[in-house]
Amino acid sequence: MKHMEIRVPISVIIPVYNRPDFVCEALDSVYQQTFQTDEVIVVDDGSHDMTVENIRTYFPEVYLIQQAHRGVAAARNTGIRHARNDWIAFLDSDDIWHPQKIEHQWRFHIENPEWLVSQTEEIWIRKGKRIHPKTYHKKIHGWQFPQALERCLISPSAVLIHRTVFEQIGYFDESFPACEDYELWLRLTLRYPVALVPFPGVVKRGGHGDQLSHTIRALDRFRIRALMKLIRQESLTSEQRNIVLKELEKKIRVYLQGCLKRGKVRTAQKYKTFLKTCESMD
Repeated sequence: MKHMEIRVPISVIIPVYNRPDFVCEALDSVYQQTFQTDEVIVVDDGSHDMTVENIRTYFPEVYLIQQAHRGVAAARNTGIRHARNDWIAFLDSDDIWHPQKIEHQWRFHIENPEWLVSQTEEIWIRKGKRIHPKTYHKKIHGWQFPQALERCLISPSAVLIHRTVFEQIGYFDESFPACEDYELWLRLTLRYPVALVPFPGVVKRGGHGDQLSHTIRALDRFRIRALMKLIRQESLTSEQRNIVLKELEKKIRVYLQGCLKRGKVRTAQKYKTFLKTCESMD
């Protein structure tokens, strides 16, 4: 007896750039869901290989959007603007979903309608082997702004977000070539709690050469920039401002040491100035 298909009002957004095989595996994991999403959007960010051809051949039902190469933040924003549903899920093109990922999250939100953001647990694969996250990577249920300052505890591939959240906090900052998710999560966790659905809904596959962590050096400079933006543009309480400044000072000191070690004197001088500014703001 054939089971009745359950379809839920969620738009899945997959940004992709030159990943013809990975993106097909990601899409296959979306279409294998026990709860089918209402819309699947792939935003091709200017690929110049077989990525678009493979999507059109094997997944003709996908809403495929092509744009000039502008980065992952711009690709996700394009998807958000074109999505027809209020609930948005992201999936990075090199990750895959467990078949029950959407079912577990959707059931949680139906039972807990006050929550506007959730994420699932993850399984990490590095170069084909499973690795176990360190204790400090442990995800948190609820309010988590102080922890979000330290490191990225939210994965784009694991989240389900209501559109009203983006209307409140804004979209991904397209001026960030990397750490664009860290910057967005700072603004998000400042205003919203994030629910943790305790189910390993995502397989994160790392270790391949085209990841941003491999292609863009010194990622800490973008985290520093995100913290400085937060201080300049957000309304923070005195307590929040203090913990942001402390984290900013810590990240600047670490990055400054790296610059001096590599002989980048001019860059080091610039960050020494940043550090003095932070200390004067304490």
